[in-house]
Amino acid sequence: MVKPQRPRRTWHTVASVHILLLTQIVPFPPDSGPKIKTYNVLRYLAQRHAVHLISFVRPGPEAEHARSLRAICASVTPVPLKRSRVRDIFFLARSGVSGRPFLIERDDLANMRSAVRQVLRQHTFDAVHADQLTMGQFAVDLPLSVRVLDEHNAVWTIVRRAALHEPWWRRPVAELEWHKLRAYEGALCARFDAVTVVSDTDRIDLEQAAEQPLTTLEIPIAIDPVELPFEPRGPAARGILSLATMFYPPNVEGVHWFATEVLPLVRADLPTIIFRIVGSRPPAQIQQLGTATSAIEVTGYVADVTGILRQSGVLVVPLHSGSGMRVKILEAFARGIPVVSTSIGVEGIEAVPGEHLLVADTPAEFAAAVTRILCEPKMAARLAYAARTLVERRYDWHTALSPLDGLYPPAST
Repeated sequence: MVKPQRPRRTWHTVASVHILLLTQIVPFPPDSGPKIKTYNVLRYLAQRHAVHLISFVRPGPEAEHARSLRAICASVTPVPLKRSRVRDIFFLARSGVSGRPFLIERDDLANMRSAVRQVLRQHTFDAVHADQLTMGQFAVDLPLSVRVLDEHNAVWTIVRRAALHEPWWRRPVAELEWHKLRAYEGALCARFDAVTVVSDTDRIDLEQAAEQPLTTLEIPIAIDPVELPFEPRGPAARGILSLATMFYPPNVEGVHWFATEVLPLVRADLPTIIFRIVGSRPPAQIQQLGTATSAIEVTGYVADVTGILRQSGVLVVPLHSGSGMRVKILEAFARGIPVVSTSIGVEGIEAVPGEHLLVADTPAEFAAAVTRILCEPKMAARLAYAARTLVERRYDWHTALSPLDGLYPPAST
């Protein structure tokens, strides 16, 4: 997580491309993976073009966060969004009737469509950039020269993997949902002028869903290494850290697996080790891990994680489902925190196991990797320095996002 700084004002040239950016969540502050990705795309584009943002805004501080983005956007239009179990049941039923995925029906709201129509009447646009799958439905039919769908991941693969771990009584619904998503996502991608993907793996998955080649552009998730100073691990850095949004089912599944199947094996060699679970909205099954005798701390959301990071000798990414790229790995690389991940966790990142991080998929192998990092400081330091170099070379947003210039040519100087 990055300590948020208010965006600096951006000035636009007359020759700028005018872009309508649609987002499912306000991309500020950049304190979670999806928001970090979108925020960096937004500020990259806003340095070159006139970007008009329309975003769903949830109750709470998001309205103020959206206003902060007026410093770099040509305009910002917030669209209220409320979620509830009753509304979800309604949208699930509507999904059954329409045949469209629940995730799409849930966000297909009249106030968003109305906001898009109103902004189109107020301004002239050259392009629309829909951020994430659920926003694609508001962009795909707009009469603009360039329509881009920014796919953070291949959503249907996330739901397919998650369905394998659902209890038997929920699995049929999850299986139906991923089949619907595969058909919908593939068909939608095929209708856009371009689809941005974060990895070649996602491109293959999306083309498999579309059953045809797609016009894609690979743009990795990017971070700002300058805002994430490298800090070698000191003697106090002995804790194990999970840093992830805890309302995301793959994170919940992975952290629970680590706490119950891997951590006891680590403690056989390191009995006093502390495991800290940091991330917003942890569900009951995660909160219950943090008992007085478990030496597991469940903190929930932490705005400034500097102190926790200094106590952490290793970041664990025990994912068994998911898609896209994990920003938390890139941030750990930048900060100098060694990482142990599953193979799925590190998908999409050009990191070499044994050179930039350690990768393990079974409880015994994962525990051994964590123990090695905590007990072999020279090896841990070697990984950390190599990982920082990788981030600076490949994932700095100033250069990593330059393929966007191919979609939206910058004004000539």
